[in-house]
Amino acid sequence: MRSLFSKSLATEQLSKMPSNLKVLSRYVKLNALLAIVGAVVGLWALQLVFSYLSELDSLDDSYTMSEAIKYIFYRSPYFLEQFIPTGALLGAVVGLGLLANKSELVVMRAAGVSVYRIVGWVLQPALIFVLLALAINQFVLPQSNQLAKEINDADSRSLVTSVHGYWTVQPRFESTEDGSTKPDGSDILYIDYADVKGNIGEVKRWHLDNNGNLQTAIHAEDGQYIGREPLDTTSSKLSEQYRYEWQLNNMTKLNINQGFESSQAISPLDTLSLPFAPESVYLLTRKAEDLSLTQLYEHRQFMRQQDQRSLSHELAFWQKLLSPLSILSLVIVACSFVFGSLRTHSLGLRIVVALLFGLLFSYVQDLVGFVSLATGFSPMLMVLLPIIGSAILGWYLLKRQM
Repeated sequence: MRSLFSKSLATEQLSKMPSNLKVLSRYVKLNALLAIVGAVVGLWALQLVFSYLSELDSLDDSYTMSEAIKYIFYRSPYFLEQFIPTGALLGAVVGLGLLANKSELVVMRAAGVSVYRIVGWVLQPALIFVLLALAINQFVLPQSNQLAKEINDADSRSLVTSVHGYWTVQPRFESTEDGSTKPDGSDILYIDYADVKGNIGEVKRWHLDNNGNLQTAIHAEDGQYIGREPLDTTSSKLSEQYRYEWQLNNMTKLNINQGFESSQAISPLDTLSLPFAPESVYLLTRKAEDLSLTQLYEHRQFMRQQDQRSLSHELAFWQKLLSPLSILSLVIVACSFVFGSLRTHSLGLRIVVALLFGLLFSYVQDLVGFVSLATGFSPMLMVLLPIIGSAILGWYLLKRQM
């Protein structure tokens, strides 16, 4: 009786004093914020521990424990960004669930506070993590992923099975005596790494004749950008107006003659010409997940200028751009799990269901991404489908609780 009387008194005071809604909103926001922080940090810490344990199997004389710790440290921003949506979902369920356990949500609704207003209060702390995810994607991941790759890059040890870096096929022409040109086969060019300052890593080039026979193979350890030369001032494309030059260091050239006789020559310096600026080469040599949102947009614009398309980079662009909507839609679903009688389903069961839904949402996002890459369907629409579906499900479940 005493508890019922205290709840009814609180209800009357709340309904008579609208200014108390400010205090109530701060209370709900604080509970939601602390719960989301705890969930995100907890999932992040578990991932760090599991990642470190997985790296122990790779330890050897060249990859020590200190380097493994540095690798996990540089990868930690990526892990944090990956667990923010699931952590926001789980934290919202825990934060509101604790309020529901104390019957505080019942008091709020009895006092005239709508479900949608409570959901709006919970969404506001989630916006902090939306901004955090965008900041990590934009300013941290490009540098941290590159530093992690420099420490532990298994792909670079097996070039035969590697598809990282920049690969291109360049047609080659030779001048004739009458001043015209004729085809002289093609070059297959591979650049392992490039940065925005114009430095490039390992370079390999294979020259094939018109019949597809290998003629020369060139390997250089690294190179530096040395400038550009005007090529065709009448061209409408800026990239075709200049020829950009790199100086290659420690180059080894293998000449393959007829009968498979070969000769090797070593040159300390040589030059590499490309129709792309250093900034474009940097974008072309990086994986989509290692680029920031603005860099993915620049990559998209560059590919359009070349009349080409990279679905993997477009998919990564829309995933990062629409990630705030993913977080907010998951928070709406989390709120729908909490409202209702706890006698029907316990808080622990609702937390488990929320965690499973978060994992399911992540798997569906990966699945629609693969479908987009396989079919060429619009990456933007495929990324939006799980977000719209979860938001509709959340609002439907909330409406049932009204």
